[in-house]
Amino acid sequence: MNNKIENNDAAETTKSSTGMNENLAALLSYVLGFITGIIFLVIEKESRFVKFHAMQSILVSVALMVISFVLGLIPIIGWIAAILLGPISLVLWIILMVKAYKHVWFKLPVVGDMAEKQADSIKL
Repeated sequence: MNNKIENNDAAETTKSSTGMNENLAALLSYVLGFITGIIFLVIEKESRFVKFHAMQSILVSVALMVISFVLGLIPIIGWIAAILLGPISLVLWIILMVKAYKHVWFKLPVVGDMAEKQADSIKL
């Protein structure tokens, strides 16, 4: 039986200015969408990783809300698409949280680049 602990990555044990590990802070920035994204964007002073994931959380949440609203205005086809958007959003949400917890810079195609630029430029 092998009881060796192999989780010695420096990236996973790096503390953010919030006092918690960067990967945990990044994961928590996704938990309540744009709400926790804004909270972590405001309270995080140093970690570029946490700021990136907080900003990506905000942008993804807002984009999904706008898409859902617009689809809801389109009769039948839009309503069906809006219903399908729910499970897709859930899967995306879980993937983003897992990637953040594993300390991966997982950038979504359009939103990820925007989040990185905004996170770098914001000095709160």
